[in-house]
Amino acid sequence: MTETTVVHLLRHGEVYNPTGVLYGRLPGFHLSDNGRAMADMVAKSIASRDIVTLWSSPMERAQETAAPSAEALKLPVVLDDRLTEATNVFEGKPVANDNRAFFRDPRNFWHFRDPRRPSWGEAYRDVVARMKSVIDDARAESRGHEALLVSHQLPIWIIRLAAESKRLWHDPRRRQASLCSLTSFTFDGDRLISVGYSEPAAALLKN
Repeated sequence: MTETTVVHLLRHGEVYNPTGVLYGRLPGFHLSDNGRAMADMVAKSIASRDIVTLWSSPMERAQETAAPSAEALKLPVVLDDRLTEATNVFEGKPVANDNRAFFRDPRNFWHFRDPRRPSWGEAYRDVVARMKSVIDDARAESRGHEALLVSHQLPIWIIRLAAESKRLWHDPRRRQASLCSLTSFTFDGDRLISVGYSEPAAALLKN
């Protein structure tokens, strides 16, 4: 007999970022009031699930997202660096989608030279390796139950692409990993059998 294990990847909630910078791994970026409400909503939606493991990226926004779930599930939050955000050379820069000057600045072109790696940050294959490692460890610890891992949009999306045998380079605007969404990997024993997606905080998402 094999056992079914589910590993949920929870993206953090909305961050207070009035200047619209790419915060990446920079310290000091916390959830907004709306982000905290998102985290509370997620906690309520998963409170009755059979989650026995709760791990989080060490970034403040991830820990703050994990906190309500930890309280609801009566579990400690274990910090794991493998769940952290990907590195990016543009950290601290205003790179909102409407900042066309940034993307047209010739000084940035060198960093855009290879979107398949990508050339502006951590290699996708390295993100896959660390995310697969942490998912495998969470699955082993939670065998027959469920685990909740709090991470970030890019790592979650990249490991999903890898799990679905899709190419890793992509248009960031087409990622399916909204704020406080759950990407759920279901295993039969050690074999991945499905990948699911849900948005328990959808009512609080802004257009």
